[in-house]
Amino acid sequence: MSFFVAYHPSYIHSVPENHRFPMEKYGLLHQQLQYEGILEEPDFLQPDLINLDVVRKVHTEEYLQKLLNLNCSPREQRVSGFVHTEELINRELRIMEGTRLCAEMVKNGGAALNIAGGTHHAFTDRGEGFCLLNDQAIAAQWLLDQKLFKSILIVDLDVHQGNGTAEIFRNVPEVFTFSMHGGANYPIHKEQSDKDIHLETFLDDKSYLSILKKELTPVLEAFNPDFIFYQCGVDILESDKLGKLKVTQNGIRLRDEFVLHAARERNIPVVCSMGGGYSKDIRDIVNAHMHVFRLAHQLFSK
Repeated sequence: MSFFVAYHPSYIHSVPENHRFPMEKYGLLHQQLQYEGILEEPDFLQPDLINLDVVRKVHTEEYLQKLLNLNCSPREQRVSGFVHTEELINRELRIMEGTRLCAEMVKNGGAALNIAGGTHHAFTDRGEGFCLLNDQAIAAQWLLDQKLFKSILIVDLDVHQGNGTAEIFRNVPEVFTFSMHGGANYPIHKEQSDKDIHLETFLDDKSYLSILKKELTPVLEAFNPDFIFYQCGVDILESDKLGKLKVTQNGIRLRDEFVLHAARERNIPVVCSMGGGYSKDIRDIVNAHMHVFRLAHQLFSK
């Protein structure tokens, strides 16, 4: 089988009560995948805590020690979005391993999805926006260090710019960072990705998909990646409280279809991390995320 999904109960249960919504989506996705018969419980990858030496390849030792010893200042914790606890830090380390493990599982082809992750606001030396460590950056650097792949494309379609990812790989030509996000959305100060597309507010399906195809296709052709990380946040959804776009459920399905088909047609392994989603109704968030799981299973499990 070349289709894998990583999940661990700590993705939810290690989060403080006041932040459980919308983190509850992780457990609901785990249940929905079983309800639809896509996976059974023993099929899920169960990540352990990541090897800290792997994290050190991306994040500074000073910052890592601050996290491990719970020494981030109150202000740093506020910026990160969480009050730090040992449980929370271990959860983050497990999410990092989930994405790294996904990458290892598809090194010979296929698709793997981490039910959590997409922590693209984590910089080399700090966290922000509910992101303490950067899972796709850590996994991408691990692939390069293991000499498994030479050119890695990170496709970030969350409504917020992947500012941490852009900073981490600013001077790494082997990794191309592509971020298509709301121009008027968080973060106010944008970093410089290899390719940034700043979207106008209230963009609909037709315009969104047209821009995506126009901008991503030449990147795929020119950069010619041999591995893709896909940050498939669903905060572009019209019902999202933070998104400021007007993309429908069908628009998200077509977005995911375009990215996954591009990977499948080029025989490029792909790892997906879920990213953001902040609709009032948790069912809207879960339904939007399920599109990428169904499509990946359809395309890569054969």
